[in-house]
Amino acid sequence: MENNILNFTAVQLANKIKAKELSSVEAVKAYLGRIEKTEPKVKAFVTVLEEQALKQAKDVDEKISKGKAVGELAGVPIAIKDNMLITGTPCTCSSKILKNYVSPYDAAVIEKLKKQDLVFIGKTNLDEFAMGSSTENSAFCTTKNPWNLECIPGGSSGGSAASVSSRMAPIALGSDTGGSIRQPASCCGVVGMKPTYGRVSRYGLIAFASSLDQIGPFSRTIEDSAMLLKTISGYDAKDSTSVDVPVPDYNAELKKDLKGLRIGLPREYFIKGLDKEVEQSVKNAIKVLENLGAKTEEITLPYTEYAVAVYYIIAPSEASANLARYDGVKFGFRAHGEDLLEMYEKTRGRGFGAEVKRRIMLGTYSLSSGYYEAYYGKAQKVRTLIRRDFEEAFKKVDVILTPTAPTPAFKIGDKADDPLQMYLSDIFTISCNLAGIPGISVPCGFTSNGLPVGLQVLGKPFKEEDILKTAYHYEKNTEWHKRYPEV
Repeated sequence: MENNILNFTAVQLANKIKAKELSSVEAVKAYLGRIEKTEPKVKAFVTVLEEQALKQAKDVDEKISKGKAVGELAGVPIAIKDNMLITGTPCTCSSKILKNYVSPYDAAVIEKLKKQDLVFIGKTNLDEFAMGSSTENSAFCTTKNPWNLECIPGGSSGGSAASVSSRMAPIALGSDTGGSIRQPASCCGVVGMKPTYGRVSRYGLIAFASSLDQIGPFSRTIEDSAMLLKTISGYDAKDSTSVDVPVPDYNAELKKDLKGLRIGLPREYFIKGLDKEVEQSVKNAIKVLENLGAKTEEITLPYTEYAVAVYYIIAPSEASANLARYDGVKFGFRAHGEDLLEMYEKTRGRGFGAEVKRRIMLGTYSLSSGYYEAYYGKAQKVRTLIRRDFEEAFKKVDVILTPTAPTPAFKIGDKADDPLQMYLSDIFTISCNLAGIPGISVPCGFTSNGLPVGLQVLGKPFKEEDILKTAYHYEKNTEWHKRYPEV
């Protein structure tokens, strides 16, 4: 029975729970059993919420037995990236500085999930404060790729991606600042989506770079991601960057055909350095969509080459401001010092890891007197040009297709000593965050050594239904999403 439960999609699981063919408690126990067997190898979780999950599941079953109305994904277990706040639950950001922090309130997305009766099965591992592309920067452990335990799962949401890939959770939430949902989804062979900036509230998401961060879903199917996105979307007055636009019924939009859909293929994304097997998988995916009635044309996004440089000025600058609050005074870890300055220095020196310190220094330098306009000011201007690239492209096409990442997952430790090479892992995903548009990664193949490859679909602002529909039809006409790793 356990294996059958693990094979159900989130939508199937919810339907069976509501039809009383299966209880939420049974579903949660099946996933907890899977975690017990698999977690020691994969290390996807920072905290497993066994007691809380079973109580939530029992409450859902009672509501259903009494005939009360429940949410569309009621009773379904979900894993949450450990930078989103759940009342009374640890939230560490995989950092020593927040090791003993317990949240006093719920993030907006958590409030929505609770109202819709989902069950929180655990908090997942990440690169510290979401800074990284490999989940090697966690203060607690390195998450492994379920397809090859010697490889990285991507990052920073590597724990969430690995938990879904290894069937320790049917769905999960991650956050995406420069590709941190899509790149690990590609590495782990699952669906990962970054909504339009402002579509999902960031209230209660511990900030990395406030103008770039966005929460989004992980799943094994497009249908599940569409349902989860609908659940967490919507205007929130507590988030000043939240946008008050209607939330479509994404699942109802999925089945509309692709005839006449215009797909742009940017020449800047098919470049030297792109892995040959990744390139071939993406080209094969393009043929599938053409056979379904979509029209493709080459486009250009000329400012793409500046995206990595712009991102690594803007994101660290915002991070240096956001992380100033971790000073040992208000909350979190505190080191003893003889005076206030020494306490600050020791707290931040011992509490933050190497990558976080590196980005704080980069950001502080970019914002410093005499350099602000030369670096941060100029980066913001180029960011505007990158956004205009997409605006011009979307006058000609409906969606844009690219590889999600330039290579499949690499070996753990391979790029740990070379930050610049690590930063290039997000070369195809960063522009999406700078422009604020939605993007999704869907499995589109495997390399000869058995590692997943992801296809990225980018869309117009607040037109998530276009990229979901494109990915859905591709998924329905291929078999890649049906594979799962034998961990």
